[in-house]
Amino acid sequence: MTRLLALTFAAFTATSALSQDLIDKGYVEGWNIMMDPALGNGCLIQTVYQDLSVVRLGYDALGNRGYFAVYNKAWGDIKQGESYPIRFDLDGKSYDATAIGFNERDVPGATVFFTDRSFVNAIAQNKTMTVYNPAGEVVMAIDLKGTSKALEYARDCQNKKL
Repeated sequence: MTRLLALTFAAFTATSALSQDLIDKGYVEGWNIMMDPALGNGCLIQTVYQDLSVVRLGYDALGNRGYFAVYNKAWGDIKQGESYPIRFDLDGKSYDATAIGFNERDVPGATVFFTDRSFVNAIAQNKTMTVYNPAGEVVMAIDLKGTSKALEYARDCQNKKL
């Protein structure tokens, strides 16, 4: 019980540190639905995994593009603004991308921006996403359970229905 409480507290701390400027729009299927004023009120979904990685999938209304971002305090070697070639695997289908390193409130992370809206649909329709570094090593594997439903709510948020 103490371990579960510690994990819950750590997840809450990680999430609250990264979402201080976000506007809460609800909670669906394990994902927070939020709006980010810093990105032109773009809507996003966010969750925290057991390794305390904070994952966001959202819309940058200023840049008219989507993004996938991951933050993790353990990734201290990621440099702000540096490019990192990566590969996504969605249930066997691969996508090559470039992640941009950043540091959000002293928590390192990386973001992949995309303009192809079918990529969001691909994420929503799959069960897992695995991210690989250039050496082919797994950086992280993400269970996409609930993502489809959460993205529906994020679309409603973006269309100002929430």
